[in-house]
Amino acid sequence: MATFEEQTACVVEALFSDLLGEDESECRSLETDSGEPMRSAVKYRTTFDPTVIASRLRLMGDRCNMDFERVSSEALAEVFTGKVEKFAAAVDSLSKRWRDQNPELVYESAFLSVAVKLVMHIAKKVPALVHPTQLIEVINGNPRVRNYIEAQGGWENLDS
Repeated sequence: MATFEEQTACVVEALFSDLLGEDESECRSLETDSGEPMRSAVKYRTTFDPTVIASRLRLMGDRCNMDFERVSSEALAEVFTGKVEKFAAAVDSLSKRWRDQNPELVYESAFLSVAVKLVMHIAKKVPALVHPTQLIEVINGNPRVRNYIEAQGGWENLDS
C-alpha cells in the first residue's frame, strides 16, 4: 500500500502535468500501464486515480477567488521575488485570511484551495519558480490537512 506521502506526490505530479499541459503524468501510468506497475501502487488500481484527484484539487483552486496581486502579505511578496521557502507560510496565512472571509469553509479545505490557486498563479506568472515539491511539502507538512484527508478515507475520497 502506498503511503500518504507517495499518494500526495502522485496527485501533485498529475496536477502539475495538467497545469503545464503535459500529455500524461508519470503517476497516471499506475492506472493505465499494462506492463510492470510502479512500486506498491497495484492496490490502488480501482480507487486511487491521481488524475481524477488532481482534477478535484484544481476545482478547489478554481473556487478560490483571492486576487494574489492585490493581497498584502509579506510571505507572498517574498514568494513572488523567488524566496520559495516562504511558500508554506504564504499558503497558511492566505488560507486563514480566505477562511475568515468565507466562514463556511473548513481550514483544511481553504488551505488546499489557496495552495492550488497560488501554484496555478505562480505557474502562469513565473513558471520557473514553482515546482511540485513545494506543494507536496506544504500538504505533507501540515498535520491538519493530512488528518482531514485521511478522515475522509484518503485522497480518493476527497471532495472538491
